[in-house]
Amino acid sequence: MIICVCRRVSDREIARHARAGMSFDEIQFELGVATQCGRCEGCARDVAAQCSAAHPVAALQLADPSLERATWTASFPASAAA
Repeated sequence: MIICVCRRVSDREIARHARAGMSFDEIQFELGVATQCGRCEGCARDVAAQCSAAHPVAALQLADPSLERATWTASFPASAAA
């Protein structure tokens, strides 16, 4: 998914650099993410933090954990859930 539209930087690129041990500032310098309009900075920082070398397995979290159950059940037809 594209995180930074201005520089066309994807979450995969950010994650790859974070897993390599780069800090957000280093990723920002290397990829140019969040250097133009700045709207993506929060999301880019979240991806970098979740995929940092200190956290080898990303633990992606929903902003509202109560949505997890609703999202899961809504993605399947009623006949498959029964």
